[in-house]
Amino acid sequence: MIGRSRRRIVRWSVALVLPVTVLTACGGDGDGSAGSEAGSGKGSISIWAHQGQASEAKVLQDAVKSFNSSQNDVTASLKLIPDADYTRTITATDASDLPDVLEFDGPTMANFIYNKKLTSISSFVSSKTVDNATGGIKDQGTADGKLYGLGMYDSALGLYGNKNLLDTAGVDYPKSLSEAWTADEFFNALKTLAAKDSDGKVLDIQEDTGLGTEWGTYGFSPILWSAGGKLIQDNKATGVMDSPDAVDAFEKFQSWKPYTDPNTGGNAMTSRRVALSWVGHWLYPTYSKALGDDLVIMPLPDFGLGPKSGQGSWAWGVGAQSKNGDAAGKFLDFLLNDDNVTAMTNANGAPPGTKSVLAKSPLYKSGGPLQLFAEQLDKPCGDTDITKSCVAVTRPVTAGYPVITTQFSSAVNAIWGGTDPKSALSKAARAIDQDYADNNDYQLS
Repeated sequence: MIGRSRRRIVRWSVALVLPVTVLTACGGDGDGSAGSEAGSGKGSISIWAHQGQASEAKVLQDAVKSFNSSQNDVTASLKLIPDADYTRTITATDASDLPDVLEFDGPTMANFIYNKKLTSISSFVSSKTVDNATGGIKDQGTADGKLYGLGMYDSALGLYGNKNLLDTAGVDYPKSLSEAWTADEFFNALKTLAAKDSDGKVLDIQEDTGLGTEWGTYGFSPILWSAGGKLIQDNKATGVMDSPDAVDAFEKFQSWKPYTDPNTGGNAMTSRRVALSWVGHWLYPTYSKALGDDLVIMPLPDFGLGPKSGQGSWAWGVGAQSKNGDAAGKFLDFLLNDDNVTAMTNANGAPPGTKSVLAKSPLYKSGGPLQLFAEQLDKPCGDTDITKSCVAVTRPVTAGYPVITTQFSSAVNAIWGGTDPKSALSKAARAIDQDYADNNDYQLS
């Protein structure tokens, strides 16, 4: 199967959010490199990865086997851990007991650095591997100017549309990034579609996944960014998460609820109940199969600073106390080659995390059905310099991210439930600021 199932997204959300109190319970500083050694570049190395879809697990298992058979210097052994338990397992494991190579969900990276569980990989992986990584993948894997992780694949958000329903209602929809609806045009499209719909519910925002989970942050922080706000800036959320423009944007978000299908059963789009679905690349296979030529893909609405999208996913790094960093680097060079990245992205349908594979991907290359997502990822913002000219924004690379996402997603959920947006966003911002004050701003060095 290509792509992530809806159930998988729920598990991904829970895996990231649940360990918050553990992740932030122990302080630390430095760059996470204490104890790491280059070693001889030979011998045995251990690898941990999350156990995702069966097809993804097979790709990793095959990659390890191929690596071991391709040379005689290094022997790699792979341990797969259920994805619902994976982040908790890293969190609960002492740094000295972590493997040489480990996978991690991108937004957790800075916290693992803060707790001295990851080391910089720049001296272990080849410059060829680093240079071939896409800009967004490098943005996600960089903290304090040092590279700690690289991913095989990325992620992207957009609006999926049912062309037949849009055309029947007379709604002209955007065909490119430059034609993105403004927030007001999007709202007018909802009203026009609703007037032609039996129950007036024409939008799906994956409400059944749970807005109070990581989906609430990943899915709807693009509204904040597009309005000129941020989740955090200079270690402060107050004034950026709850700025007047941010509040106005979430008032508009709240106004969509009467037109939104709760997506009970997860089939609002595939059953053709709704004309629009706000979600990511992972549902393309399901939607494409159900809608065929009626499926169209659009950017998210522009709230003033251009359309924005989230990005980032699972990545790979080296344990901070590895004694064989050079051998670990050899494995990462192999894992991130064209053959393995192609196999993985064929298995899960995600945007390739390397330039070479992205350029020739049947889904994401120029003229491919998901070309829009590739175009978005080709305009990375990083996590701080969010301007009108960029699109794909990295979630904040900070050890405090678990608290940020918990508070922001709770605010999104509360706003959707009817809470005043200013009140909800300011409450979340104050809680984040207090957490940062309590933890010396989570300084990595």
